[in-house]
Amino acid sequence: MKPRSSEPALSIGFVTGTAPGKWFDRFGERTGHGEPVAGESVDPMAELIDGRVDLALVRLPDPRIDDTYHLVRLYEEEPGIAVPKDSELTLADTLGVDDISDQTVFYRPDVDGSVDIRAVGEAVDIVATGVGAVLAPRPLLRRLGSRRTENRGYRDGRPTTIALVWRVVDDCDMIQDFVGIARGRTEASSRTAQPKRSASEKAAAKKARRTASGDASRRKPVGRGGAGAARRRRRK
Repeated sequence: MKPRSSEPALSIGFVTGTAPGKWFDRFGERTGHGEPVAGESVDPMAELIDGRVDLALVRLPDPRIDDTYHLVRLYEEEPGIAVPKDSELTLADTLGVDDISDQTVFYRPDVDGSVDIRAVGEAVDIVATGVGAVLAPRPLLRRLGSRRTENRGYRDGRPTTIALVWRVVDDCDMIQDFVGIARGRTEASSRTAQPKRSASEKAAAKKARRTASGDASRRKPVGRGGAGAARRRRRK
C-alpha cells in the first residue's frame, strides 16, 4: 500500500549488527503507512535525540534513555568472539575464557555490557592481520568481519539486548503498528490488517450484487391507476 498523502513515512535508525529488513517489508505490506525510511547507524539513539528519526533500534544498555522515551525489548544477541581465519581456535564451535588465555583481546564489552561499535571495528581490523581476538555480540562480528576473520560463539560472555526506542510525545498508531510487527504480531492479529474473504465468499458476494442490480433494472413505475390499471392494460 502507498502511504497516505497527508502522512509522512516512518523514519527508523537501526544499530549496526541488526537486520530488520523483514519488519520493514511486513510493515509496508500489512499497513496503510507505506515503506519506512530506514538506515543503518553506529548510533541510532543520537539520531533519535536529534529528531532525525522517529524510531531507533538500539543495543542496550544506553544511559541516554530516560522516562521521556518508550522502550520495548525485542530479543537478545549471542555473545561472540572473532579470531584470525587461520587460527586453530576456529576448529571449535564455541570458545570460552580458557581457550583464549594466551591471546591478546583487543576489545571486550564494558562492565555494564555496553558496546562501542567503532572500537569493535578497529579491533576486528587488527585481528584480520593474524593476531589476537575480539569479544562482542556475534551478529555485530558477522557484520564487521572480513574474509580474514571468523567468528564463534563465546560461552563465557553475556548476551546483549536489542530494543526499540521512541519519544513518548511522538507515540502514534504508525509507531505502534511497527512495534507490533517487530514483536511478532501476525497478519491475522494486526490492528491494521483487513479481513480476507475466501474465493467462495467473494463469488457469493459478486452473485448477490448482480442479482440486486438485475432486480433494480426490472423495477419500472406502473404509472397512473396503480397496479390494477397496469393489469387491465396488459389484458387489452
